Amino acid sequence: METAESSQILAGRWDIAGGVFRFIGALVSDVLPGWAKWTIGGLVALGVLWEAGNWLRRRRSAVR
Repeated sequence: METAESSQILAGRWDIAGGVFRFIGALVSDVLPGWAKWTIGGLVALGVLWEAGNWLRRRRSAVR
């Protein structure tokens, strides 16, 4: 008998990349309304800027 745990398959890195491309495709297509695209795009941009700032801060503190 097969259990539920043994039938699960882990996602690979290409599954994650495919998900990212589908997400970007949803942002640029007509699937979502404009207000949702701008909200999600703004949140993604804010996250990227936040991570870039943290990276710069860590880089500067490692040099000194």
